[in-house]
Amino acid sequence: MISKTRENLIEKGLFVTAIFSIIAILLIITFIFREGIPIFQDYGVINFIFGMDWAPSDGKYGVFTMIVGSLCITLLSLAIAVPLSILCAIFMAEVAPEIMRKILKPVIETLAAIPSVVYGFFGLIVLVPYVRANIGGTGFGMLTAALILTVMIMPTIISVSEDAIRSVPLEYKEASLALGATHWQTIRRVIFPAAIPGIITSIILGMGRAIGETLAVIMVAGNVTQIPSSILDPVRALTSNIALEMGYATGLHYSALFGTAIILFVLIMILLVVANYFHYKKKIVIGGGYL
Repeated sequence: MISKTRENLIEKGLFVTAIFSIIAILLIITFIFREGIPIFQDYGVINFIFGMDWAPSDGKYGVFTMIVGSLCITLLSLAIAVPLSILCAIFMAEVAPEIMRKILKPVIETLAAIPSVVYGFFGLIVLVPYVRANIGGTGFGMLTAALILTVMIMPTIISVSEDAIRSVPLEYKEASLALGATHWQTIRRVIFPAAIPGIITSIILGMGRAIGETLAVIMVAGNVTQIPSSILDPVRALTSNIALEMGYATGLHYSALFGTAIILFVLIMILLVVANYFHYKKKIVIGGGYL
């Protein structure tokens, strides 16, 4: 009887916590949309989203260059981080000796705990001069921001991908080896395909961290509102725009920054929907036996 009562209390507590989380999210979304709607009404949705000029002093509030900047930084960082992270996760889960795994695991978890401002200072002091001296440009640009984000999102992708690889049933590996496959063939043709849904989840989490990062990007991206013609060009991300100008914005400018937050929210939702589509599609295919 006591055990049943305790179980009911725990269930009710979890339910209340879940409801509270949903309410908090809805309140935040409501506040952002309430403050940002005036810019769409006064300036126009098309002009705001596809406008090329951001000059609040002249009444220009186009955020298209920043949308492109955010996407370019995020996609470039993912292009670098995903292959490295997956290879590292495979190494830790299937290849590395136990002693090395015990060393690497805490190091990777420590990287995830480092504040973004520390990464930003590292990029400012080390990466910016290095890129300027050895690759070209001013050093402040899309490449430098992507490199910083790569280091920041790799721990998340590695940890979740390793867990996904380790969660593959041992019977899969044993059956493959029993049929004469080598260890590498087993990893490539059996373990990795079975772990793909979890790996896609790790990429989704890394993508969310990359596109939402603010401080480190501000410090190394250059913050110029333009469409980049190369990876060395400075860019401004949506998050950077909000952080840089919110302190002194008033009137329509204030609303435009909340409108920028709305665009960022919608952009993240679109990316998550697309990523989740491929996640569940692959999961269904694997579950249906088309491995």
